[in-house]
Amino acid sequence: MTRPVHAHTSEGGFVLLLPTDMYIASGVLAVALTVAMLIALPAAVTSNLFQPFSLSKPLFGDAVRMRFELSTSLLSAGVLLWLLYVGLNGPRDPLANPLPLSIWSIGWIGFVFLQGMLGDLWRVFNPWRGLVWITHNALGLHPLARFPSWLGQSIGLVSFGVIVGFLLADVAPSDPARLARFVGLYWLVGLVGRIIFGSRWARRADGLTMLLSLYAKVGVFARRGGKFCLGLNGWQIARRRPLPIGISVLCLLMLGSGIFDGLNETFWWLAKIGINPLEFPGRSAVIWQTLTGLVATNLALIALFCLTLWIGVRLARVDMPFAKAFCIFAPTVLPIALGYHFAHYFTSFLVEAQYALVAASDPWATGQDFLGLGTFYVSTGFFNSQDSVRVLWLCQAGGIVVGHMVALLLSHAVALRHFGNRATLSQVPLAMFMIFCTFIGLWLLASPRGF
Repeated sequence: MTRPVHAHTSEGGFVLLLPTDMYIASGVLAVALTVAMLIALPAAVTSNLFQPFSLSKPLFGDAVRMRFELSTSLLSAGVLLWLLYVGLNGPRDPLANPLPLSIWSIGWIGFVFLQGMLGDLWRVFNPWRGLVWITHNALGLHPLARFPSWLGQSIGLVSFGVIVGFLLADVAPSDPARLARFVGLYWLVGLVGRIIFGSRWARRADGLTMLLSLYAKVGVFARRGGKFCLGLNGWQIARRRPLPIGISVLCLLMLGSGIFDGLNETFWWLAKIGINPLEFPGRSAVIWQTLTGLVATNLALIALFCLTLWIGVRLARVDMPFAKAFCIFAPTVLPIALGYHFAHYFTSFLVEAQYALVAASDPWATGQDFLGLGTFYVSTGFFNSQDSVRVLWLCQAGGIVVGHMVALLLSHAVALRHFGNRATLSQVPLAMFMIFCTFIGLWLLASPRGF
């Protein structure tokens, strides 16, 4: 017996192309703000912008907070295991199965953005921490081995590349069963790694936790000296010591991978790899081209960053090893990465979040309504009104420009801290690099896409 097959994907279904006039205006605004801040903004003002405010002490002590975080971690692990089960046994439609919507829409898009805006939410929802605490403390299975220091963060960089490669190059990253196997294997490896090597596995070998930890340092909230502190996005980066070289490289990989995530859908990229965008043959036909482009984009971005940083250090005549300068300034690109992450996924999240709500109410697609939504239709009406679409465009362009401004201010504050009165001269080449990244992000939003 034959039945019709319906194909679905949660990627690229809803795309608003930024108009040329808004693209140009936003780029000009970014340049103007860059010049104005580098020339006119006093050094004391820049430094004080990243001075945090201490809030009141937490209502609960460390013991209560620890029990709360362990409880939420165990709950997260339980929810994840349930999602994996539904992914393997539930509906095949990625827009009806809660696993792809939870991992890609709610997790990769929404949670990552909130982590970068607010602070370390991952500490509460980490699906490994509670189970690892039980094995190490309740069962007495302390870390069995010491993580090899000579590996640095290399395993973490590879695991980050595996995640991004799966998202961008796999033939069906939103297929529920396929995604369940990938996420399940990643979670299991992470659990075993933490049991054997302890917390160093999370800091050096888990690309997802490393990514979220970096974005947490961009957030406005953090815990310092037993108090909650509040400051401008990036204040934790402005006030901390240089990161290890592997973590610093990851900062640029986060930006480069985000850029390629938008680039590989454009008509320009498809033409470069010999694909007619109007006759796209499917992801299986461009796997190696996508992986090659991902690697090449990241290598080119790192090389360009190193070149501009080297020129800046030379112009300022600062006696500092280049490796140290790289580790100091690499994290300053994170606000740009977060701004593009928001702009790139904003419109698709508005739609897919509604599908996620429906899937939460009816996870097996059998007509149940656990959340009492009643007759609920996913709406895309905000794409049909000129006023609402203009608001969406302004949000997308604004996200990139604001990310550019914060990154520039952060970079300047870091330069003032380490270079003193030579900071401004050292920042000119790096500011040009940031302007280039901002223009690329705006161009990607304005470029036609093939799939």
